[in-house]
Amino acid sequence: MTDPFRHHPELRGQITPAEDSWFRNFTLEWLLGVYQENGRDPGEFYDNEAREALRREMLRNAPPGDLWVFGYGSLMWDPAFHFSEVRRARIEGYERRFILVEDMARGSEDRPGVMAALDEGQGCNGLIFRIPEHLIERETEILCRRELVGPAYIPLFHPAETDLGTETTLILVADHTAEVIQQDLTREKQVEYLATGEGLIGTSADYLRNIVQKSRQLGIDDPETEALLRDVEARIAQNKMDSSNEARLPN
Repeated sequence: MTDPFRHHPELRGQITPAEDSWFRNFTLEWLLGVYQENGRDPGEFYDNEAREALRREMLRNAPPGDLWVFGYGSLMWDPAFHFSEVRRARIEGYERRFILVEDMARGSEDRPGVMAALDEGQGCNGLIFRIPEHLIERETEILCRRELVGPAYIPLFHPAETDLGTETTLILVADHTAEVIQQDLTREKQVEYLATGEGLIGTSADYLRNIVQKSRQLGIDDPETEALLRDVEARIAQNKMDSSNEARLPN
């Protein structure tokens, strides 16, 4: 078997094997159950038939042969699908932006959180993964169960530049018609949501910290996200100071 890390041996051990990934067994039914248990309206989700139709359309637009998939967030270190090759890559015309506002996993209705999406911009560094042709059917079903839960992303094929050449690659870009995508979210609101958002699985701040930490470990250069984290940490420190000062005030 060909070594998937032959071009970048330094990535070995940094990427969760597919069989160890929680996302490999993620289902819509499980997610709907979580919403029900917490008395929440799930909002707009794709049912299995709608998601499968989107997947089929995506594959009809794919180039022949093996499928390349671009990761810019958790897909980089936890893709959940089997791959035969990984490369460092850069795509132009899109960038990592924190504009996916959510109120369940990393936020609440009172304190929404925000997560990363791939949106129009100056370019984005990440990783691309090669899914062998004979595994595309099964592995893209797992990928789409995870990424196409509801309106948020549009699957596109876009060139990715690597040291070994350009590959036409699947990217999932922000859907500006989706309710959860707020393309015009200001930097001030990004910092606020990241500093205060907390949901069922944790805080938006920890989500951002994890992206920065993992990107550093993988050698992915992203100065904008690093700068965003500095602003968020400063806001968290300021919020704590303000709360402490308020607690000292006489009743």
